[in-house]
Amino acid sequence: MQNDNLHRRKLPERIFHAVCFEGIATAILAPTAAYLMQRSVLEMGGLTIILATTAMVWNIIYNAIFDRLWPVTRVTRTAKIRAFHALGFECGFIVIGVSIVSVVLGVTLMQALTLEIGFFLFFLPYTMLYNWVYDMLRERVMKRRMQRAMVRS
Repeated sequence: MQNDNLHRRKLPERIFHAVCFEGIATAILAPTAAYLMQRSVLEMGGLTIILATTAMVWNIIYNAIFDRLWPVTRVTRTAKIRAFHALGFECGFIVIGVSIVSVVLGVTLMQALTLEIGFFLFFLPYTMLYNWVYDMLRERVMKRRMQRAMVRS
């Protein structure tokens, strides 16, 4: 029997999860996008930070909804479920991101969509891998905390 506290995620953890996710992605994407787009690192870094900030808010909202609809206590997070999770997140964010890219870079919606598709191709496997690793590490940390708490009592 598993303890509900092992699976319950509170807002501070959701924020930590989102900040780490976006921080790692920004460190990879800003210089890569600047090189590929032949734009300045500052310009692409700024865009990446705007998108990352927006994505963090979307991440918190999306994961809260996902966890409520498919709680880990009822649904095993298989590769298929993780792929569904990542795909849902990225499709939702493409809708949000295209308009941001268009405005910030001063490009057409079609050009912004092309760039967003490139980001999508990066983020789909990254999202799946990041969440998989995060969940495995989180479970280990939570089990250790529970074991320590049991020893103390």
